Amino acid sequence: MPALPVWLLLHFLGAAIGTWWARRYALKGNLMDHPGERRSHAVPTPRGGGIAIVAMVLLAGASVGVLGAEDRWLLWSFAPGLMIVAGIGWWDDHRPLSPWLRLGVQAIAATLLAFGVWSATDTLGYAIFAFMAAMVLVNVWNFMDGINGLAASQAALAALAYAALMPASGTVTWVAWALFAACAGFLPFNFPRARIFMGDVGSGALGYALAMLVTMSVVAAPLESAPLTFLPLCAFLVDAGFTLAWRMLRGERWWTPHVSHLYQWAARRWGHSCVTVIYLVFGSVTLLLSFTLPNTTHGTHAAVVAGTYAAGGALWVLLRRGWRD
Repeated sequence: MPALPVWLLLHFLGAAIGTWWARRYALKGNLMDHPGERRSHAVPTPRGGGIAIVAMVLLAGASVGVLGAEDRWLLWSFAPGLMIVAGIGWWDDHRPLSPWLRLGVQAIAATLLAFGVWSATDTLGYAIFAFMAAMVLVNVWNFMDGINGLAASQAALAALAYAALMPASGTVTWVAWALFAACAGFLPFNFPRARIFMGDVGSGALGYALAMLVTMSVVAAPLESAPLTFLPLCAFLVDAGFTLAWRMLRGERWWTPHVSHLYQWAARRWGHSCVTVIYLVFGSVTLLLSFTLPNTTHGTHAAVVAGTYAAGGALWVLLRRGWRD
């Protein structure tokens, strides 16, 4: 494998060039997101820029899958699954599809990932975890991709955390670094001013890639460190989970587009950039904890993770209650 700085630079530049190309394609083909009551932006904006991130992650997976025997079957199952998730998202970006069709296709991709994890670990429990993680995170990242820079910055932080939690020489770690660099290459086009949106092609693929990374982090982590693998996902899981539960309790059509996530309410009050930075600060705290806690006890890990999720949930409830009142 090349030196890490070279690897990062290649994927950063590849994503930046790919995003520039995707923007030209979207403008030429009128692939635009228009403002509306279920949108958080005010001007028509091209979409589909996330395809550049997908391309770089696929390139990384193919490279390490060919060059290293370790986890080869995992990566060769992950790559077609990622293409399936990105492909249905790309189709949906061009022509809106039934959410149930998309869910069925995502289940196929999740099954591929589960098969790869089973091949790599020979453990059914890890395969089931991978399937569930893929189904959840693909949709969570899609739900949370609604304001400038949010989905890509949180995915970049999570990828950085998983690169730290996994063995430095592991093949999956190289995919984590590639995802981090690709998100960084995309962000200048999306934050603070959005010249292109990620689109469903990118948001779902980010969730799928993170499902693979969190699963393999759980596999690689000592038992006492396993709770730490859930820290990088805290901000998105809390916002998406609490919002979904709230909409279900209200009897709403929870599978339809909406603007009732906490980040969407906050963006209407404070603006996109401010909210993305707030989530970035919260994510940076979880990243710092991921770096500093592995040498502490299992009880400390569990307490910190539980406390972080509890604090996030309390903030969600307090802020939503205050803004509603």
